[in-house]
Amino acid sequence: MSALHYPALHASHSGIWVAQDGVTREVSRGEAIRLAADTPVILLNAPLVGQRLGYPDLSGLDLLELFAFLRPAHFMVPTPKGLAAATGLDVPADDAQVASFLLAAAERLLSVPAGDWPEREGAWTALQSLTRLRWAWAPPLATRIAKPSSQERWLFTRLPEWSEAPPRPAPRTVTMPEGAVLDRLDELTGDGAEPRAGQQRFAAAANAAFMPRSIRDAPNLMLAEAGTGIGKTLGYLAPASLWAEAAGGAVWISTYTKALQRQLSAETRRVYPDEAIRRERVVTRKGRENYLCLLNLEDALQGGFAGRAAVLAQLVARWAAYSADGDMVGGDLPGWLPTLFRRNGSTALTDRRGECVYAGCPHYRKCFIERAARASAEADLVIANHALVMVNAARGREATTRPTRYVFDEGHHLFDAADMMFSTALTGQEAIELRRWIVGPEGASRGRRRGLAARLSDVASYDEAGGTAIADAVRAAGALAADGWLQRLADNQPFGALEALFAAVRGMTFARASGAGDAGYGLETELAEPTPELVEVAASAAEALEALHRPLVVLGRRLEAVLTDAPDWLDAPARARVEGAIASLAWRVETVSAWLALLARVGGPAVPQFVDWLIVNRIEGRETDIGLLRHWLDPTKPFAEIVLRPAHGALVTSATLTAGGDWSTAEARVGATHLQRPADRFEVASPFDYASHAEVLIVTDVKRGDLPALANAYARLIEAAGGGTLGLFTAIRRLRAVHARVADRLAREGLPLHAQHVDPIDTGTLVDIFRDDPHASLLGTDALRDGVDVPGDSLRLVVMEGVPWPKPTVLHAARRLEGGGSAYDDRIVRARLAQAFGRLIRRQDDAGAFVLLSAAMPSRLLDAFPPGVPIRRLTLDEAAQRVAERLSTRGQIGQGAHLPA
Repeated sequence: MSALHYPALHASHSGIWVAQDGVTREVSRGEAIRLAADTPVILLNAPLVGQRLGYPDLSGLDLLELFAFLRPAHFMVPTPKGLAAATGLDVPADDAQVASFLLAAAERLLSVPAGDWPEREGAWTALQSLTRLRWAWAPPLATRIAKPSSQERWLFTRLPEWSEAPPRPAPRTVTMPEGAVLDRLDELTGDGAEPRAGQQRFAAAANAAFMPRSIRDAPNLMLAEAGTGIGKTLGYLAPASLWAEAAGGAVWISTYTKALQRQLSAETRRVYPDEAIRRERVVTRKGRENYLCLLNLEDALQGGFAGRAAVLAQLVARWAAYSADGDMVGGDLPGWLPTLFRRNGSTALTDRRGECVYAGCPHYRKCFIERAARASAEADLVIANHALVMVNAARGREATTRPTRYVFDEGHHLFDAADMMFSTALTGQEAIELRRWIVGPEGASRGRRRGLAARLSDVASYDEAGGTAIADAVRAAGALAADGWLQRLADNQPFGALEALFAAVRGMTFARASGAGDAGYGLETELAEPTPELVEVAASAAEALEALHRPLVVLGRRLEAVLTDAPDWLDAPARARVEGAIASLAWRVETVSAWLALLARVGGPAVPQFVDWLIVNRIEGRETDIGLLRHWLDPTKPFAEIVLRPAHGALVTSATLTAGGDWSTAEARVGATHLQRPADRFEVASPFDYASHAEVLIVTDVKRGDLPALANAYARLIEAAGGGTLGLFTAIRRLRAVHARVADRLAREGLPLHAQHVDPIDTGTLVDIFRDDPHASLLGTDALRDGVDVPGDSLRLVVMEGVPWPKPTVLHAARRLEGGGSAYDDRIVRARLAQAFGRLIRRQDDAGAFVLLSAAMPSRLLDAFPPGVPIRRLTLDEAAQRVAERLSTRGQIGQGAHLPA
């Protein structure tokens, strides 16, 4: 059957339409559901359409799946407009025309195999598997994709192998004149570009981080606050690329968000215009959990996945054959692809549980992760993230290629990244993960996970002491939490020392946590004056963990001895596998040691440098995890000791580095105060005329806690602006409530509304959709407050639901006490307001308004906004009128319209 013989279905908040045989008609929700249940329908983004119909089991011929099969590793915004751009068709004028447009787009996509199709190789082979899986698009594709005349190179034969290289020499000691740095900056900005004095000053200041270090363990640390629009990316790429070439070393450029990683990767094309050279000189690195694991994929393709998950595996395999780097999270895998599958199987295709067998894997030489690690050893520029930099430094990974120069962009996030990295969590879920790593599959559990005994069987047979240590560790792991532990705790029937510990933690938390009667939220209480029961079971848990710790330490020593003995069976792959086991083992030993230190606190004195507390995590009343947490009171202390101190130089930069405080606050937030040599400081203001291009409106008549009034305020402001609105919330519950109340209303006005935590679409794709449509608006939480770069008409209004006060947690209370009480809160709020306002003006001709729905906004916090920006307190009616007068003329803002005072 031709694709045009199937009906097409489109559902939006403004209506539902079906197109078939040249006729489009509007239908009811019930009729649409009956049609989709009885007949295969062509649609765009089945989970989203199913959500709008209230029919989550909706399936059909999803054009996104077809696009992913035909054009793997290609970007497409998953909207009618994005599909039109991908197929070369005209954009449908309104929702009523989308259904018929989908039919035309289907036919255009199905014609791809008849032309010059770059991704032809492997398609026929994959289609045979997809046909057996009864993939909806298999029948129409079967008549269009002919069997190749010769055998296809499929995924595992197509991927290139990496090769070992000799260790890279240490970087040479070089000094770069300021003139050379500015000449490099001129090259990067391009011929004819108007010189920017602020950018030149920034590049010259950044060069200080690349000067030779004069004192051991005292890096050249430069803190640089560069306002939005300075062009700081090219400003630091100039000295970084120049130093890398002259010194023969690598500069690690670390970010906090994946969006900036992608942006940085694109900017490096100015440094290396030749793509082949750029691939050698620039490498993007992320944590292992971001990359496709080829062994997991092979298992999925050979029957490890079933049903729709197996279809996903085939589409991911198509992508992997053409991917640049195998990055499944923020790379060239479409972010919307995994979300098309209800039981998202993409996480099972990555190494999220530390189960890698390294050289024991048959695909080790083709592994995306290993390839990236080796490429970064030879690269000039490594684009990483704060978490990976800290993990590598803390765990001694890649010690022979440890960087000596860092650039930390988005430096205002270093405190939060360090807080997560250097924390300790002794919880049920963490205990289960450790048990599975040691013991392997138990009972009816499936998968390729193997325990220590299976992974190191050759070591056990060769080294008797090593074999005994493995057996002792497996035996001791029986005291850890096991599958079903949450239900056993709910039934008051814990099994083993660790489950008994979590039962006591649960009891004490419920007894002491405030708000315990509200079953919708997680609970926490400080670890102070523990109950006698908790003290007793903590001692038993510590004994159990000691019994586990000892054989793990012994096993690590025996593995090192095997490497030293170098028996005949220890060839290169076996050596690499043992080395990998040593690294993984060291991580687990370190984890158990941290757990033991935390348990020693129960019933003992508090440790001043740490904050310890108990948690019961819950989602909508359902318990998900229980345990004890420990965070550093000042997490920049281990960051400075482990990451900064061994480095020769580091640049920490951000547009809001001092936001919420002064330079002393900034130094404390990035760890500069823990170093022997004081940090250098540099500051350059944004070139944007904020006073003319933006204003802050504080709405005084929306009562806090009144959800209908809050929803009405968002709707009226979005209508007044004609879309282009980023709505920011501090609570997911309120976000969802507002979206449910206003989405249909806005759709009837031709104003699409998208929402994080509501739409079954990943956050990155939501931002892509928002950026692509100046009529659309987007609601979100913290992730959208910091990591969104949407210049132009698509973002002309930012609305915050209220003052973003920090949540009063145990950890926050301790840091608040240490940091000056209310002044500490004020610094956090100022920083959050500055970051949110920073989403509004991203380039010289942007203009817009920032609206805060809070009558209680303290005047002392208004200095969070740029100097000179008009700030007005007014009613909602007045705010909507002012927004309408200045922002609703669609297209003017992107052309440089000013906001009169």
